[in-house]
Amino acid sequence: MKEKGIVKIADDVVAVIAAIAAAETDGVASMSGGIVEGFARRVSGKNVHKGVHVEVGEVEAAIDLRVILHYGVKIDEVCKKLQYVVKDTVETMTGLRVIEVNVKVEGVEFKETKPGLEEAYRIR
Repeated sequence: MKEKGIVKIADDVVAVIAAIAAAETDGVASMSGGIVEGFARRVSGKNVHKGVHVEVGEVEAAIDLRVILHYGVKIDEVCKKLQYVVKDTVETMTGLRVIEVNVKVEGVEFKETKPGLEEAYRIR
């Protein structure tokens, strides 16, 4: 079949797919934004997705995730599952080959806490 043109998938599209897949993964409490991300959104006007950074080439993508996990989960298991789910979802939906999914755990969310306990254990 003769090619009729090219298809480009925007970074924001991949970021949205990765963010939704990550948020739906068991053990993930939330994505972690931060001051730098909020500043980047205001300055650039780009739609920066909380806790997700992607680099999309013509046929490949690399994804960085910053997450907060639920207290009590096995961190290594949740992160491995998160890498698999995000990679599989992005590849299935976009046809891009995901070459890496890097996960940085930035905190733990407690369900019930004593006042100040959660802030004391938050990683900075």
